[in-house]
Amino acid sequence: MSARVAIYAAPGATAADSSGRALLERAESWLGRSTAGVAVAPVAPKGWTREEVDEITVDARRYGFHGTLKAPFRLADGRTLDELEAAVSDFAAGWPEVAVPQLTLKRLGHFFALMPGEAAAPLHALADEIVTSFDEFRAAPTAEDIARRNPAGMTARQRELFDRWGYPYVLDEFRFHLTLTDRIAPDDQAAVEAVLTDWFADSLGRAIPVDALAIFTEEAPGAPFELHSVHPLAPSPQAGARTTPVPATQAEGIR
Repeated sequence: MSARVAIYAAPGATAADSSGRALLERAESWLGRSTAGVAVAPVAPKGWTREEVDEITVDARRYGFHGTLKAPFRLADGRTLDELEAAVSDFAAGWPEVAVPQLTLKRLGHFFALMPGEAAAPLHALADEIVTSFDEFRAAPTAEDIARRNPAGMTARQRELFDRWGYPYVLDEFRFHLTLTDRIAPDDQAAVEAVLTDWFADSLGRAIPVDALAIFTEEAPGAPFELHSVHPLAPSPQAGARTTPVPATQAEGIR
């Protein structure tokens, strides 16, 4: 099976989340694409053309606006998308909604993303639980998958996590982010940072709810990721928090 699935945080995926919805609409306008199949007007920031934005968002646009919780994987033999959907729905119903506190624009390595501006222990706890709880659905990576993710470029800890969980940026290496660009050349980073700061000004500094889990699908290698289903989290914001801050990593890596 060549198709892949992923479990993502997708702010704005529910109608009840007005601040997340505003962020989602702005992000989709920036990326030029909606994973839900909604038409997106071809707009561009002042001083930029749509073609210039498209050039720096090729991969970001293909994946769509999201925050990775369980990175893309192929389903294990005997497992189905319907089973995964039911399991995610059951999980979400029993886990409290969380938030991305003090949304901040940051540079990770050579790309830009929206990230928490302060400690986000409940969000990290949610990600940890999803990585471990749904691993039974994940098929082991193929030799091609392993080569594509370049284990030689990982730290020893990242390779350990990759071998166990299929992705190196999980648990103590996890850093929540909502990707906005591809790799940006050093000489262009200041200009891109300035335009993104202006583009997302209405959302920066705000706490953005993560009140649902989303299953995304990639039908074939290189195909755009599509929103398959949305599963609301429980309304209580308090349970499930973790008190220990999580160390940062420096790059998102190939997913």
